[in-house]
Amino acid sequence: MTFPTYFEAFDSKQMLADYPIGDAFTARYTGMSRDQLRAVQERQFARLMKRGWEIPFYQRLWGAQGIEPGDIAGLDDITKLPVYDKTDLMASVAAHPPYGDFAGRGGDPVIFHTTSGTTGRPQPLLFGPKGREITNLLVGRMYRWQGLQPDDVVQSVYGHGMINGGHYIREAVTHFTNALFLSAGTGIETRSANQVQLMADFGVTVLVGFVDYLRKLAEVARDTGLLDQIDIRMICGHLGTEDRAATEAAWGGAKAFDWYGVGDTGSIAGEGPERDGLYVWEDAQYLELLDVESGGPVGVGETGDMVVTCLFKDDIAPCIRFNTHDITHELTGTNATGMAFKRIAGFKGRSDNMVKLRGINVFPHAIGSIIENRADLTGEYVCRLVRDPATQRDDMLVILESRGGSDAGELAALLRHGLGVEVAIAIEAPGGTATLTQIDVRQKPIRLIDERGL
Repeated sequence: MTFPTYFEAFDSKQMLADYPIGDAFTARYTGMSRDQLRAVQERQFARLMKRGWEIPFYQRLWGAQGIEPGDIAGLDDITKLPVYDKTDLMASVAAHPPYGDFAGRGGDPVIFHTTSGTTGRPQPLLFGPKGREITNLLVGRMYRWQGLQPDDVVQSVYGHGMINGGHYIREAVTHFTNALFLSAGTGIETRSANQVQLMADFGVTVLVGFVDYLRKLAEVARDTGLLDQIDIRMICGHLGTEDRAATEAAWGGAKAFDWYGVGDTGSIAGEGPERDGLYVWEDAQYLELLDVESGGPVGVGETGDMVVTCLFKDDIAPCIRFNTHDITHELTGTNATGMAFKRIAGFKGRSDNMVKLRGINVFPHAIGSIIENRADLTGEYVCRLVRDPATQRDDMLVILESRGGSDAGELAALLRHGLGVEVAIAIEAPGGTATLTQIDVRQKPIRLIDERGL
């Protein structure tokens, strides 16, 4: 039986020509106009749509709206296509178990992982060799632009098992940076005390992962007396609303970089060396920001849901107008790098985790940025949402970890000002929220517990 191996299923040299890295990356996109970039996107979008029409999921999704192939002539017509989200993908899995009908597998190799299941049952994720390697390349390219060097030693705290994250980050570093990679994983895969011992033993210089856990590891290193033996110079994680300054201070002044992506899309945007916003990888990703309630485009600078079309995924599992339900806004003004790409502010919360309290939209993740730079707080928190059965009034209790000396009334006023609505405050000692957030065992700690019994 004849079939292509992984590395015969795509042209790696052509991939590097289409999606340059290192100096070739900066040279191409600092010298490219927006019109030239749009022309690149249009060519990719045409190939992507041709593949999309071959996928049963899109045939059903688009056909239900009366859309025919000739209706979509280019990116100007993309708003004619309906958006979809994880709910639609999981419905596809339920109707067509176990993988759904959103991937055209064919005879080429397939890489199979799942999401972490943060918001429910894990979702299948399937990649073809071309789509997978470009997904890896976008992360490796970003790390190199931020300053990762071949002589760095990188420790990753992304999860493994069936979860996609740890695997594709390992592939990104090993395939595209030449740095040495330690796949430590989460706290449940490698205990926190062992994590910091690895850093000391193997001279780790770069940390990658979710910063909630990376910040916790700094405390473990301090408590075990290993912090002085570890020299971290760079951190690349999902800062979002978390406190960059506190994360950097915890690791002795290491420089922290933010980036954003989800399992279905891979890396969508990341900071450059100037850290002046997250640059959208527009040669590979087409990002729309849509109003959370109306679904229409938002104005520049206004907050909206990130809806992503992966222009490069025209092999196994096309991704066309996927609503991440993560919110952000576009940054305006001249960037510091000269890149042609537009910039976003980064992850600001989840629209499907949005809580409406007395007419005010509250995003629990926003609390992270409100309490930053508070020396009395650890930065860890969790929100409990409850409903009074008599009045049907919803209230939120925010549990904050304090190192001591915190005043609940002062903190309540701080959050009331930052969120625009009054919330209750409870104070715990360091580590007191860990059972609720599950920070030691999850890639993404839980920040909202809804106890309303809806």
